[in-house]
Amino acid sequence: MAATVRRQRSRPRRLACWALMAVLLADLLALSDTLAVMSVDLGSESMKVAIVKPGVPMEIVLNKESRRKTPVTVTLKENERFFGDSAASMAIKNPKATLRYFQHLLGKQEDNPHVALYRARFPEHELGFDPQRQTVHFKISPCSSHPRRYWAWFSITLVPWLKILQPIKDAVITVPAFFNQAERRAVLQAARMAGLKVLQLINDNTATALSYGVFRRKDINTTAQNIMFYDMGSGSTVCTIVTYQTVKTKEAGMQPQLQIRGVGFDRTLGGLEMELRLREHLARLFNEQRKGQKAKDVRENPRAMAKLLREANRLKTVLSANADHMAQIEGLMDDVDFKAKVTRVEFEELCADLFERVPGPVQQALQSAQMNLDEIEQVILVGGATRVPKVQEVLMKAVGKEELGKNINADEAAAMGAVYQAAALSKAFKVKPFVVRDAVVYPILVEFTREVEEEPGVRSLKHNKRVLFSRMGPYPQRKVITFNRYSHDFNFHINYGDLGFLGPEDLRVFGSQNLTTVKLKGVGESFKKYPDHESKGIKAHFNLDESGVLSLDRVESVFETLVEDSPEEESTLTKLGNTISSLFGGGTTPDTKENGTDTVQEEEESPAEGSKDEPGEQAELKEEAEAPTEDTSQPPPAEPKGGAAPEGEKPTEKENGEKSEAQKPSEKGEVGSEGVPPAAEEEKKQKPARKQRMVEEIGVELVVLDLPDLPEDELARSAQKLQDLTLRDLEKQEREKAANSLEAFIFETQDKLYQPEYQEVSTEEQREDISGRLSAASTWLEDEGFGATTVMLKEKLTELRKLCQGLFFRVEERKKWPERLSALDNLLNHSSIFLKGARLIPEMDQIFTEVEMTTLEKVINETWAWKNATVAEQAKLPATEKPVLLSKDIEAKMMALDREVQYLLNKAKFSKPRPRPKDKNGTRAEPPLNASASDQEEKVIPPPGETEDAKPVSEPEKETQSEPADAEPLELGGPGSESERKEQPTGQKPTLKNDEL
Repeated sequence: MAATVRRQRSRPRRLACWALMAVLLADLLALSDTLAVMSVDLGSESMKVAIVKPGVPMEIVLNKESRRKTPVTVTLKENERFFGDSAASMAIKNPKATLRYFQHLLGKQEDNPHVALYRARFPEHELGFDPQRQTVHFKISPCSSHPRRYWAWFSITLVPWLKILQPIKDAVITVPAFFNQAERRAVLQAARMAGLKVLQLINDNTATALSYGVFRRKDINTTAQNIMFYDMGSGSTVCTIVTYQTVKTKEAGMQPQLQIRGVGFDRTLGGLEMELRLREHLARLFNEQRKGQKAKDVRENPRAMAKLLREANRLKTVLSANADHMAQIEGLMDDVDFKAKVTRVEFEELCADLFERVPGPVQQALQSAQMNLDEIEQVILVGGATRVPKVQEVLMKAVGKEELGKNINADEAAAMGAVYQAAALSKAFKVKPFVVRDAVVYPILVEFTREVEEEPGVRSLKHNKRVLFSRMGPYPQRKVITFNRYSHDFNFHINYGDLGFLGPEDLRVFGSQNLTTVKLKGVGESFKKYPDHESKGIKAHFNLDESGVLSLDRVESVFETLVEDSPEEESTLTKLGNTISSLFGGGTTPDTKENGTDTVQEEEESPAEGSKDEPGEQAELKEEAEAPTEDTSQPPPAEPKGGAAPEGEKPTEKENGEKSEAQKPSEKGEVGSEGVPPAAEEEKKQKPARKQRMVEEIGVELVVLDLPDLPEDELARSAQKLQDLTLRDLEKQEREKAANSLEAFIFETQDKLYQPEYQEVSTEEQREDISGRLSAASTWLEDEGFGATTVMLKEKLTELRKLCQGLFFRVEERKKWPERLSALDNLLNHSSIFLKGARLIPEMDQIFTEVEMTTLEKVINETWAWKNATVAEQAKLPATEKPVLLSKDIEAKMMALDREVQYLLNKAKFSKPRPRPKDKNGTRAEPPLNASASDQEEKVIPPPGETEDAKPVSEPEKETQSEPADAEPLELGGPGSESERKEQPTGQKPTLKNDEL
């Protein structure tokens, strides 16, 4: 439902507020995997980011400070911006330019109570308002050249901390469950400007419930389990009742499911309000200590109040585990230190009215779920503020449980659940299915008026309502509303339904209860286009997507008519096809024939609900604005999609007659006793009439009533300003990196000049020259470095590195010599031993050729000669000269020698023993002279005339296990001098290479 009627004029020198949230993630991640997806848990005080990427399951990302959560804080100065921990640390020095807790202003207009509440909490900030949209802006840092203008105006309509510079674009973002349509659209537009692809906006309570269920999948069965999650964060409190059980799905069979049954919330109950109470208490104590000194009120000093708020945050945390604690701030104001003791009892008295509101969300959740506490199996605590002991005490009494569940990470559960959902929605990952059925918190209905004739000649206007999405109904969901008696252009309205469950103050914070006015154009023209067709109404298709955002997909004018097909219209091929298909019992059923003529197919939709406030007019109103005329979850078998009759009405006799006639051809299509189908009789009979549907698209103009979206041109300008800020930040980071690299190189090199290993390879003159150049560069960096550009800094660093390149090279080479020479000696010794052993192999068992052994011997001798000559030459050179013995040359010689040895080793590994030749008398050849005595004793020479096989032997010969005599050994080729290896002895097969084998 995002359309804008009016365009707003852009203000000069203005940066839209989206830049606030967009900058927070700009420096948070350093990711490079484009397959990764992430979740962003946006809280009012801090945010957590989790990712999933190949090889890395769900995990929380650490920020630059190696922390698992980042403060939702932005500091803006004239030429700099800071966010996260960097901005939080500057809140004391520059509180007016440090913005935080601005989620409370998201989607709010000037008259919203939360705007006044923010001003009371943080009076140091000056707020402005858009003259057309009435949204909130921060006014920051007046520009000296334009004293009446501000350097930047930051709109809070779209709080922009979602800018990601890295390739990760797919994200699931958490939002509070009580966010309405305007607030959800604001987050989506901020993400759009930041360049993110939002897979889904997921309610943080739903994400928490999903995280709990995913890690306890084995405990979920067909028996429903009702779990209550009580989430008290920094800015708000949400209580959720969730039902877990396994259900049968069409795609994956039995799978676990969570269903949101009830939701209750308090928008302002949280840890921040407790800290503000403590801050006020500490300010009062400090003023009392200086009462007689005619000092100013500490509340008028923004820096002092920022210090008190930071101390109040620490004090609240400490008092959760201790009965009392000493609050102390050094130099709170006017160089005066502050020190005071605060007890837990005092803290609980300050927040007594807040603790009384703790059971409120519980009761709201039970009422919306229509359940009682006896049906709740467990209450689980979520959120940082639930660590306050008094909160747990009051909550335990309210739910009537002996203990509260603390078996979930109170800070990171929402982020982990959201990243699991992100992986499930992404096409790059496959996770175990977990069905999530979220619930609508605010009902949405459609309102319209029409003329009715109550008496003859007396016409009046009647207002009608239809509930589109009911409270606590599941989503995502699609609905269709059909207007049956309109034949001209008309308007209807989309508004929130009954919000009686909200209190008066919550209704004021909620904002406008009117969403959109829909103006239809082209209805009358569609009726003129199809004058002979029967109108099936004007159908409006609505979609409440996974993010809980309502949209009007399209509006159509639907017509139907009966079409009769004569036998002459069928071609010969069609008749032949029908005859052949009937022979095998096939053919087209009446349903498929009818559906085949439809010009549009309806999507699966659920009908809208009738007005519960006017039960007496239910039947009449269904004719005027009936819900979708069919429920496609259980479609009538013989009705075409979208053509069912209104609820409460029965099909006419004509329709029933058509249906019964449509069933006859299928009965006549059976094969007769002689096996010949009655095709000729079917052709002679007239085919039944079929319905033909015609759909005409209707023009739609949307008038957004709650909070108009930013125009496209303003959105583009804001995105460009944000991009300019980002580029400026990148340039600043690049310059700082270059300056740090230059400074580090100067200091490290100056220190190395005094080390013995560097003094050994350099002369006194060389060291003095390098030292003088380094000192000059250091002086330049201190005096002129602040104004130097990134290019100048990089050029200076390159110049110094070139100056010291020879010195560093000589030192590195000398460090590598011992290891490299030792490895070369070992390789030469082992190669020589291997060559000697190869030459001792008997000629009958020899597997290496003379060429191969000669080649290896040549390489060994050449390597020995090169090593001795180069080492001797290097010994004659002074250490300050460029060495001739280089580590890269040693490695090259080792690789050449190792290649020759590996070639022979591979050949020996895959060679097979040669068979023993037999003499003419059938005896084996004499064993070689170097054979052992035991081998000779085992040989038995049979008498003349008998073969060796004719006499059994007591022990099998070793040769019987070898290959047949005609098997030749395969030699594996390797690198080396190929021309020499081509000379193979006659009678042998050519050597095979590795790739040939």
